[in-house]
Amino acid sequence: MDLAAGTKNIVVTMTHTGKNGEPKIVKECSFPLTGRKCVSLIVTDLAVIRVTSEGLVLEEVAPGFSAEEIQKATEPKLLMSPALKEIAV
Repeated sequence: MDLAAGTKNIVVTMTHTGKNGEPKIVKECSFPLTGRKCVSLIVTDLAVIRVTSEGLVLEEVAPGFSAEEIQKATEPKLLMSPALKEIAV
């Protein structure tokens, strides 16, 4: 919580889905929160998603994946960046 309170940007890195394929990016968190509305960027093994006041914006997709596949693996509706691109590896 101390980390979230004093910073402007928090980047979350994680796998996009759980072991059974269930989305980890969900509409509502079921775990206790240590900070609210403090994440600015989510980086997963499948995508880069920017958190904005309008919603989650899909910025980049992993090679071999489409925006539609990323949406299927994500519970909330994703907004598509006009500059959507493939992650450079």
